[in-house]
Amino acid sequence: MAKNKHPKGLMILFFTEMWERFGYYLMLGIFTLYMIAPETARFAGLGMSNMEAADIYGTYLALVYLTPFFGGLLADRFLGYRRSIYLGGLFMAAGYIGLSIPNSMMAFYLSLLMIILGNGLFKPNVSVLLGKLYEKPEYEHLKDSGYNIFYMGINIGAFVCNFVAAWLRLSYGWGWAFAAAGVGMLVGLVWFAFGNWRVPEIKEADKISPARPGDLSLAKIFTVLFLPAFAAAAIGWIIPDNIFGSDSNDAFIFFCLPVLYFFYNTWRTADKNEKAPIAALLSIFGVVIIFWAVFHQNGSALTYWAQNNTDRELGPKMEQVINTIASTEEVSTVPRERQVVGLHGEKLGTEVGPSYYFDNYNKELPQGNLEGKPGDLTEKEWEKVKGSSTGKFGKLTLWPTELQASINPFFVVILTPLVVAFFTFLGRRKKEPSTPGKIAWGMLISAVSWLVMVAAAVLSGNGADKASVAWLFGVYGVITVGELCLSPMGLSLVSKLAPRRIAALMMGGWFLSTAIGNKLSGVLSGMWDLFEKKSNFFLTNAILTLGAFFIILLLLPWLKRVYNEHMHH
Repeated sequence: MAKNKHPKGLMILFFTEMWERFGYYLMLGIFTLYMIAPETARFAGLGMSNMEAADIYGTYLALVYLTPFFGGLLADRFLGYRRSIYLGGLFMAAGYIGLSIPNSMMAFYLSLLMIILGNGLFKPNVSVLLGKLYEKPEYEHLKDSGYNIFYMGINIGAFVCNFVAAWLRLSYGWGWAFAAAGVGMLVGLVWFAFGNWRVPEIKEADKISPARPGDLSLAKIFTVLFLPAFAAAAIGWIIPDNIFGSDSNDAFIFFCLPVLYFFYNTWRTADKNEKAPIAALLSIFGVVIIFWAVFHQNGSALTYWAQNNTDRELGPKMEQVINTIASTEEVSTVPRERQVVGLHGEKLGTEVGPSYYFDNYNKELPQGNLEGKPGDLTEKEWEKVKGSSTGKFGKLTLWPTELQASINPFFVVILTPLVVAFFTFLGRRKKEPSTPGKIAWGMLISAVSWLVMVAAAVLSGNGADKASVAWLFGVYGVITVGELCLSPMGLSLVSKLAPRRIAALMMGGWFLSTAIGNKLSGVLSGMWDLFEKKSNFFLTNAILTLGAFFIILLLLPWLKRVYNEHMHH
C-alpha cells in the first residue's frame, strides 16, 4: 500500500529554497530601481538611463540562467549536490552583501559575478536533490505534488521579500536592502545544515552518479561546447563598434552560435530512434525563448511602467497598511535639480522641477504646509528651499514601486491549486491536453495578457495620464496562468522525452533557452523610451507571443505523435 507521506527532506529543502529565493527576488525587485535612481537622490543610485539599466538587467538574468548548466554537470560528476549547495549559497550571500558597498562600480560588477556563479551551483542542485528523495518506491507516486509544494516555497519567498526591500530601501538606503538578501541566503544555509544533521536521508540521496557508457565526459563537453562558445563571446565583446546595439548583446549572440551548432550536431549524430524526441525538444526550446523574452520584462519595462505610469497614490487607510508591512514612498512638489536624459541615455544637462512622479500627474497638485523634510529630498536640497518659500508645496504618499514584483508570486500561490485542479478535472473526463498542448495554451494566454497592457496604455493616453494599479494586477493575473501552463510543463517534458544518456544536457538546453529569452527581454525593454506610444511597445510583445503560439500550433500534431511514441515514465 502506498503511503501518502512526503519524505522528511522535503521540508528541509522547501525552506532552504524559500530563503534562497527570498534573497534572489529581493535583489531583482530593486535592481533596476537602484540602477536608474539618480545620484542626487536622498539615497543615491547609479544614475543610469533606462536603456543602460535594461541592458545590464537582461545580461545578468541571462547569465544567472546559463551557469546552472555548468553547476548541474559539476555536481553530477564531481562535487556532489550538498557541497554545491553550500558553495553556491556562500557565493550568493557574498555577492548580495557586496552590492551594498556604495560608489564602487568594481564592487558592483564583482558582486554580480559572485551571484551568477553561486546561482549556477545552487539552483539546479536543490531541485535534483528533491527529485532523488522521491526515487524510493514508497514516495514515487508523490513526486509531482512534491514539486508543486516546492514551487509554492519559491513563490512565498518571492512574495515576502519585496516588502522587506521597500522598507529597508526607503528607511535606511539601498545598501541595507541588498545586505538583507545576503542575510536571507545565510539563514537558508544554516537551516540546510541543520536539516542535514537531523534528516539522514538527504545525505543518502546525495550520490555522485557514475558516468554511463555513451555519456560525454566533462572534458569533452568543455572542449566541444564551451571553449568555442567563450572564444566567440570574447570576439563579440572586443569587436569595435556594435553589431547588435551593445557589447553585451554581441558577446551573448556570438556565444550562442557554437552552442546552437552543438545542439544541432547532437541531433544529427543521434541514433535513429532518438532523433525525433531530440528534434521535438529543440523546437520547443526555440519557441519558448519568446515567452521568456516577454515574461521577464517584469523587472524592467513593467518596473518603469509601475514607477512612472501607474497611479501609486495611497489613501490614509492604505497608507497605514503599507507602513505596517513595508514602507511608503514620499514625493513632493518642491523644486530640485533633475538630470535630463535623452532617449538613448545621453545626459542633456539639468533642469529644476518637482519630483518625476508629477510629470504626468493631471490632478490638482498637492498643496500643504511642509514642516519636516519630504522623503524624496536630500538635506542639501531641503536647505536650499527651506528659507525661501515653504508652505506652498505639498507631498503625496505612494506605495513603493518594487511591490509590483510581488503581484506575480501572489498569483502563483493562489492560482497553482486552481490550475492543477482544472487539469485534474479535464483528466477525469479524458479531455486533458497533452504536455505540448498545455505549452501551446500557455503561449496563447500570455499573448492575451499583453493586450491588457495595450488597453492600459491607450486608456491612459499613452503615458499622458497615470493608469490605475488594477491594470498591473490584470496583466500579472493573466500571464501567471500562462506561466503555470508553460514553465512546469517544459521541465516535465524534458524529463519525459530526453534520451537518458543526455538528460542533463537537454535540461541544460531548457535553461539555455530561458537565458536567451532573458537576454532578449533586456533588449526589448531597452527600447522602452524609443516608443512614443507605450501601447505599441506592449502590442509588439503581444504580436511576438502570438507568433510563437502559431508556430507551436503548426507543430502540435507532430509533437503529440512524438510525445506518444517516445515518452518514458
